[in-house]
Amino acid sequence: MKLHLVFISLLLVFFVGCQLPSNTTNSDANQSNQTQDTNGGNDNTNNTHSTTGDSHNEDGGDNNNHDEDNTNGDNNTTTGGTTTTPSGKYTLLAWNDLGMHCMDGSEFSVFTILPPYNNLNAQLIKKDGTSNKHVASGVILTYESYVYNGHTNTISSTKTNFWDYITSLFPGSQSIPDVGLTGNKTPSFTPQKMSYNATNKWFEATAIPIINRDDNNATNYYPVVKVTAKDTTGTILATARIVLPVSDEMNCAKCHASNQGSADAKPLSGWENNANAIKDYKLNILKLHDQNHPISATDLQTLHTKGYDYNSSLYNTVQSGTPVLCAACHSSNALGTASVGNAQPLTVALHSKHASVIDPSNGMRLNDSKNRNACYSCHPGSTTQCLRGAMGDAKDANGNLIMQCQSCHGTLSDVGNSSRIGWKDEPNCQACHQNGQRYTSALQNGTLRSAADRRFATNPDTPEAGVSMYRFSTGHGKLQCSACHGSTHAIFPTRHSADNLQSIDLQGHAGTIAECTACHTTMPNTTSNGPHGMHTIGQNWVSRHQDVAEHNSAQCKVCHGSNYRGSVLSKTFAARTLQIEHGTKSFAKGHMVSCYDCHNGPNP
Repeated sequence: MKLHLVFISLLLVFFVGCQLPSNTTNSDANQSNQTQDTNGGNDNTNNTHSTTGDSHNEDGGDNNNHDEDNTNGDNNTTTGGTTTTPSGKYTLLAWNDLGMHCMDGSEFSVFTILPPYNNLNAQLIKKDGTSNKHVASGVILTYESYVYNGHTNTISSTKTNFWDYITSLFPGSQSIPDVGLTGNKTPSFTPQKMSYNATNKWFEATAIPIINRDDNNATNYYPVVKVTAKDTTGTILATARIVLPVSDEMNCAKCHASNQGSADAKPLSGWENNANAIKDYKLNILKLHDQNHPISATDLQTLHTKGYDYNSSLYNTVQSGTPVLCAACHSSNALGTASVGNAQPLTVALHSKHASVIDPSNGMRLNDSKNRNACYSCHPGSTTQCLRGAMGDAKDANGNLIMQCQSCHGTLSDVGNSSRIGWKDEPNCQACHQNGQRYTSALQNGTLRSAADRRFATNPDTPEAGVSMYRFSTGHGKLQCSACHGSTHAIFPTRHSADNLQSIDLQGHAGTIAECTACHTTMPNTTSNGPHGMHTIGQNWVSRHQDVAEHNSAQCKVCHGSNYRGSVLSKTFAARTLQIEHGTKSFAKGHMVSCYDCHNGPNP
């Protein structure tokens, strides 16, 4: 079985978490006026949090909200503008598609793996009723900068030289400061329109060119934007606060910096010794590329036909003032490019080449490493810590991290396997979440674990035949999985407070958006039509569950365990209080609700 590297939230490929989906042209909504929501989220003050076991809890253990800035999610400053209040009749769910986008940072004059390119998606839901809840027309969605904990990010063009080289890197593009490759702008205090993607049934703004530096030049890998939904009269329906994560910590200097890197990485023509540290290691890499992979006349002609002004030496190409795009020759499903000549796909070339490389920090082959430090040698990274969600932050009783990049993706040679289709042969949920179990490795004997059931499965043939990708899959009510569970690499809850803002705004606590009243005005009554086939939760279920259990108690085992004493799938997302027949029953967050909590097991 071909190794389908597992759960995209731990993505290992060289530009980790940085896919640039193909461009989709959509009609734009009308420009909206700038407004400000001082509450920062949807007005759910009338919500009553459900008060019973949360079946199908998919979070990675009882991960506390580790706010690295020691700030609670609802303590923040806001942008300027008019104070407004959403209607309370709608819920707006927004998310970044990958949990981390990376880019080449401030320096684009040598070569580029990835440009500034961040994707924002959103779905607007009517809270009333149980059908036709998605709102796809008659509304205007916008995004804008949001000041959070003193971080302000409203411009990119002053923080990078990308726009000086954009037309050489991407022939046919235009150089308009703070405008990305698909025409969307850097977030500012002027709201920018989002468009509706009828295929994916979400609103989107693709290729947002945001940089990981605040306006005061301080590094911030987790800038926050506010998404606002208005009707055509300008009335605010709902808002959402969401992170657009971005990192330039995609660094090759560990091995390729002059006089400091590995001797094996030294070009035959000698180290570059450029005073600019970024240019230095990049030029050393181009020297090696010219040394080992000279460009043929045929391939050079193909590049010229595509609009790339390269010559037979990539090093000399740069010296003449033209930067190099790696994906110009090496196909990339991230950038939508095809290979030239015999050039391998970029993800294959990078990972297979570096699998045998010795890590200078520990003397181990990168392929032999069993933890994320090997991946962070190139990916964002030791400072960014992009793998920050429930799985990446899960720990054992001794405080050791349970899951690593390799737990889901395998080794570098697995990622660089020539039979693997980069950005499409990706991990899925069902490899770990199946048959009432929650495994901490998606691999079994080196291949992706087969699914025993599809209760938590990604959608087959999504977004195209033969692939099944989390970030395109939908679940309950045709909501995107990412809308409730968070983006890949940042599955709720995460250790960064900014990631948890939306969950807190909607339901009063971090973690998977699991409270029914986040999207429903009143608590629905159902036995099996909730998310992942679950029943109603809350006080209503106390009076209803006995009849259901008496007629088919076996169905309760899926979440409450084979002995009805609870399991990870019946953990509560927050503290709960129930009124039961003999008084009041309280449960702490993370309690595994069982039949024995209130009576003698499954018997009355």
